[in-house]
Amino acid sequence: MVFPAPLLDLLREEPRRPVFEHGPRVVTRAELLAMIGSMAGALDAKGLRGRAVAFRTSVTPEAFAAQMAAHVLGCRVVGVRPGYSKAQLEHVLAMDVDHVVDDATLPEAGAGSHLTPLGRPGDVAMLAFTSGSTGRPKGCALTYDALDRHWAWQPGVWSPVAREMAAGFERYLLFGTLASMVVFEFLGLALLGGGTVVIPVDPEFPRVYRDLRITGSIFTVPRLTQIIDTGTELPDMRAMMVGGSPISASRLEQAVKLLGPVVYQGYGATEAGSISMLTPRDLPAKADTVGRPHPMVQVRAHEGELLVSSPYLMRDYWNGEENPISDGWYRTGDLGHVDDDGYIHIVGRAREAVMVNAMVVYLGPIERALESHPSVEEAYVVGAPDRATGEAAHAFVVAGDPDIGELKDHVREELGADHVPATITVIDEVPLAASGKPDKKALLSLIVL
Repeated sequence: MVFPAPLLDLLREEPRRPVFEHGPRVVTRAELLAMIGSMAGALDAKGLRGRAVAFRTSVTPEAFAAQMAAHVLGCRVVGVRPGYSKAQLEHVLAMDVDHVVDDATLPEAGAGSHLTPLGRPGDVAMLAFTSGSTGRPKGCALTYDALDRHWAWQPGVWSPVAREMAAGFERYLLFGTLASMVVFEFLGLALLGGGTVVIPVDPEFPRVYRDLRITGSIFTVPRLTQIIDTGTELPDMRAMMVGGSPISASRLEQAVKLLGPVVYQGYGATEAGSISMLTPRDLPAKADTVGRPHPMVQVRAHEGELLVSSPYLMRDYWNGEENPISDGWYRTGDLGHVDDDGYIHIVGRAREAVMVNAMVVYLGPIERALESHPSVEEAYVVGAPDRATGEAAHAFVVAGDPDIGELKDHVREELGADHVPATITVIDEVPLAASGKPDKKALLSLIVL
């Protein structure tokens, strides 16, 4: 069955059943199927069958239909995240893109409808982007074969846990960007589980969950922290997937105490998709883990680093950077182990990176960007937990009398908003550890977190 055949088959069943709510508008399964078919016809008429199509769209039913239409034609879908700097955007669009679609240029009804999937197993179906160690986004190439075997989009292989979560996604809140791998995965779970996907207009968090009677959604750690700190009860919530950055066992326990047994924690990477899940039943005894791997996913530790193997790993990076996959195993860069019960424990990172608002942000590019500013002689960047964003980067610069706002603007222009340090502190010299290397713990002690 060629992706997105499972979705198309679902949309042919119960044609009058709602599948999207966008503000006051309701889109039925029949309407979404017709939209996908007509958009595929329009893209085909432009000669884009099997070509690379980049999407710079907001979150709407039409934008989702356009992406599925491109998949029907066997296209390589290039998801463009919002917030890229000019240089990053140019880098992404230079990845052999044949056509760009934005909200103003969404395909209209074509000469005919096309609903027969044309993707070939070895062809690249999508490029999902993660930030790179150089500060340039890396395009993770997933093939149609990988999507055909992807756990979230193949209900025939769902585990009992996946089916339970899908049932909880009866009214699933969708926001953010369709270019996110996490959004892509759990949107599939919601749709193929028969849920209604609710797209809010100008949402006010966290009250939007109550106002729209949301039963399921994905949550970043900062969003969950906001709910806990405000004591916001969510009586309709049945399944919330928390991920994107580390969360303490005590925070998870606070969430369960407030919200009940509805909290799941996920672990994954753009290169590997969702790797494991910690369920509400697991939490009392295993809150210090990220759960067990999904079916068909294998995890093992090698020299302290977690390695992952699954049928839906990326093939490689499209832009030719060093492939972290060797002999079918992806090197996560995370340090940890798998216990005797099969639960994954993460104890740290082998890489110099932080997770800011669920985005991997490498610290090296921030240091280099700051040092490229004429007022900065040396720059050091350290990561630390952050209640607002999960984790944050804190910069320390040896400089005369720099304008801190100007330095932040400089980083934003070079690398994008996610890379802007939460703080920039001017120091006379960097403290050194016994090894002679910069003492990052000592640097963090200079500021109040």
